[in-house]
Amino acid sequence: MRPRDMWMLAGGRWSQGTGDRMFTVTDPANGEPLGVVPVCAGGDVDTAVAAAGDAAPGWMAALPADRGAALRAAAQAVEDRGAELAALVTAEMGKPSGDALGGVEAGIATLRQYAELGPLHGGRSLQGGWDAADFMVREPYGTVAVITPWNDPVAIACGLIGAAVVTGNTVVHKPSERTPHTGAMLAELLGGCLPDGVLNLVTGDGATGEVLAGHRGVDVVAHVGSTRTGRRIAELTIGTGSKALLENGGADPLVVDADVDPSWAAGQAAIGCFANAGQICTSVERVYVHEAVAAEFLDALAERARTIRMGAGADPATELGPLVDEQHRAQVHEQVEKAVADGARLLTGGRIPDGPGYFYPATVLTGCTDAMGVMAEETFGPVAPVRTVASFDEGLDAARRSRYGLAATVLTRDTVHVQAAWRTLKTGTVKINAVFGGAPGGAATPRRVSGWGFGYGPELLDEMTAVKVVHLQTVIP
Repeated sequence: MRPRDMWMLAGGRWSQGTGDRMFTVTDPANGEPLGVVPVCAGGDVDTAVAAAGDAAPGWMAALPADRGAALRAAAQAVEDRGAELAALVTAEMGKPSGDALGGVEAGIATLRQYAELGPLHGGRSLQGGWDAADFMVREPYGTVAVITPWNDPVAIACGLIGAAVVTGNTVVHKPSERTPHTGAMLAELLGGCLPDGVLNLVTGDGATGEVLAGHRGVDVVAHVGSTRTGRRIAELTIGTGSKALLENGGADPLVVDADVDPSWAAGQAAIGCFANAGQICTSVERVYVHEAVAAEFLDALAERARTIRMGAGADPATELGPLVDEQHRAQVHEQVEKAVADGARLLTGGRIPDGPGYFYPATVLTGCTDAMGVMAEETFGPVAPVRTVASFDEGLDAARRSRYGLAATVLTRDTVHVQAAWRTLKTGTVKINAVFGGAPGGAATPRRVSGWGFGYGPELLDEMTAVKVVHLQTVIP
């Protein structure tokens, strides 16, 4: 069990770490401090990586069924304290309580999925002759650095950690500096079901993450977060030879065709733009609506934005919680103000409310152009920037023109347009007639500056393992 005020886990032992810097975590709903957490120093990262390396041979040699059983026990440990873990998520990053619990439940489901799939994960064989065969064996890489974001800290960490450990890797996890309490509790629950050293934890800011990502004792760096951080990790792994598995930012488009009900489409847009205050990797960041339905669509979207209930995440009635911190709110507001200055029209929202906390209202902008930062970049806030287009083809062409390639959504009844959309959109995921959702166990792989490598699903097990080809000749002259 984790002792109070201990933030670093290495080789099964909790400690304070040796860093001389600290950072304060605040509740985004009221700005009040939640705790003071140490920034782990480079020597602490060395210790955690060494502990993972020491545990690697034994964990690699463990029976796959035993690794699956350990992960199954870990899922149960998380479920037993799921409400407490969700409350930490709400306190640290402001997510409404129901959504926070949903993220924890998603993490539990992912752990259980990998507990079942891990022992079944294997390679293939080829028979070159009667006395020879080639085996393509999947082996763990060794030590995986898992660097996770604050916006969905349990589900994302469970996915990456679960896939890594069930395939025989050991892990050093660095949670976001905005959600370290959540990260520490998750490490306590998961680590308590695994042998010492299989899961290790360091807390800290970007400096700690850079030391971990560039450490020569790390074999894979799995990161979900900003494009800037992902680019830096890619640079570091080129120098170390580690594999990079990256999901970076996105500017996900939504295209609304002329043949859909505009009120329904506005509801989809509101979910995509405003859920979790727009702080979802695959939030809708730009909207292209056909001129035939644009007026009704904008009226319905603005009305939904005006009526959405904003408040503290702990209030069960809250639909729109605060942004994660003051700096992030300032960045979101700056993009909105710049868009208005450049000619966009504000239909609702766009003003920082009085009072404590880092709240920002659901905001709808029309008259936007693709040159505006609010359309071209990832705003990551509850903002719906809308551009009216003369045809579906115009909207689809605009949706394609981005340096990002995470996901895209199209709302249409036209099957020809469906075909055109999924075939031409240059994103890892294309969603038709639903901004969120997908099959259980579904995978995703970003493109362009949004990253590379499969995240989630059975394919993540492939990413966490290397293929070794063994040529076996059975007859010796």
